[in-house]
Amino acid sequence: MNAIGYVRISTKDQSKYSLDYQKSSIKEYCTRNNLELLNLFEDDGESSFTFDRPDWIALEAFIKKHKGKVQFLIVMDHDRFSRNLPEALMKINHLEMKFGIKVLATSEPVDLDTTDPNVFMTRAFKYMMANNELFNIRRRTSQGIRQALESGRFVNKAPFGYRNVKVEGGKGFIEIDEERAFVIKKIFRDYLLGHPFKQIHREAKALGFTYSGNSAVPRVLNNCLYAGLIKVPANRKTPERIIPGLHKPIITESEFWRAQELLGNLKPNKSMPIEEVPLRGILKCTCGQNLTAGKSKGKKKYYNYYRCRIHNGRNFPATKLHAQLDEILELSSFRPDQTIFIAQKAKERMGEALNERTQQVAIKSRQLEEINQKIEKNETRLMEDVIEPDTYKKWHKKFQIQRALLMEEINSLTKNRNEKWDKLYQVLPYLTSIKSIYRKATVTQKHSILRGVFKHGLTYHEGAFRTPSINPALAHNAVKLKEKGLLFVEQSSNDLGENPIRSEIGS
Repeated sequence: MNAIGYVRISTKDQSKYSLDYQKSSIKEYCTRNNLELLNLFEDDGESSFTFDRPDWIALEAFIKKHKGKVQFLIVMDHDRFSRNLPEALMKINHLEMKFGIKVLATSEPVDLDTTDPNVFMTRAFKYMMANNELFNIRRRTSQGIRQALESGRFVNKAPFGYRNVKVEGGKGFIEIDEERAFVIKKIFRDYLLGHPFKQIHREAKALGFTYSGNSAVPRVLNNCLYAGLIKVPANRKTPERIIPGLHKPIITESEFWRAQELLGNLKPNKSMPIEEVPLRGILKCTCGQNLTAGKSKGKKKYYNYYRCRIHNGRNFPATKLHAQLDEILELSSFRPDQTIFIAQKAKERMGEALNERTQQVAIKSRQLEEINQKIEKNETRLMEDVIEPDTYKKWHKKFQIQRALLMEEINSLTKNRNEKWDKLYQVLPYLTSIKSIYRKATVTQKHSILRGVFKHGLTYHEGAFRTPSINPALAHNAVKLKEKGLLFVEQSSNDLGENPIRSEIGS
């Protein structure tokens, strides 16, 4: 009589039986019962809830190939076979009916009558207990993960830019992967500068970014881990929360929340921004309600306007308000010392970005040198007949591809350094012109600009814009704007407890 054995261990199931112990028990059982063990299959680290396991699939292929030659499938215990009650019973019935194979545990006699109702009930009870234990294991694991998250410790697979490590006591933790973290910084920086997703993804991939697909960049931008935060999922008792994590951040919280605002993930988000009416969601009525937008039909075309939902008579032509806002932004200039400060910060940021590139060139150059050494070693081993020509060709092709990719990345990182400085000097005059920036911005970016300039909101009354305060960096323009009847600042920035000069510049 012939038999095959199956052993399985899973970190998820937390089995107390090692693979070697299971193998030894199965071999001993076969020897004791005069069974010839044809093969032994093992699944290491696979879940017991499903039969979609690598070696189980190989086992079934073996059974089909040697149909009629195998009479028994031996397992150490039935929970090694499965912890899924209905799946286990159906699989046992399938093996017996289609292949004539009896599934036995090492604690069961070889002549066990599996058609006996008492045997069926005993097995069903064992699988039910195993199924119950699996659910308990999952619950304990889930509770352990949640407890770790609530304490600020991330224990799942580290995202790009971090790596998993073990800290004191063997607990899982994540730390910054310095060779990859700069890519994450670049993704956030480029997005906040208004670059499109495709361009950000293309440039990030050239620097070693491994995520693919249209959601690659949004996945990074939506991940609060990069800002040193932890997202604790909602459960029956508590809503979803974001708390400070124990790991070091790659970007600042400010950068993360600005990205969320641009992505439209921050509430309130009741009024979607529209290009034709960019003040929708920004402008308020004097009653405190947000002004909505609509269209009215003229003699030849439709005209956009802003209106209050509560006060039906308060309708404001969009073209008039937009023209007044343009004039406000045109007159909202920076002082000479602020202009110098902005230019200095822009140059510092450019220098930091180029220094990051220099560091990456050094890393990639070291990797290139290692690949060249591997190519040389591979050729030496071929000449000394240590490896076969086919093996040489396989590794030579692999190394050449890696070498070409590294050379392309190094070339991409080193070229156009002077051009980037030239472009910066070309755009510097526009960086100090709020109107120029506003006109070139998307509607979402326009909202960010307006919230930065008028952080306590805008209203429109008696033909002029009004705000509780203007950004301290632009407060010196308030008198000029008031004299022209364009904007009335109803409370000074200093009254609101804000720093008057540079507090908002470079933030």
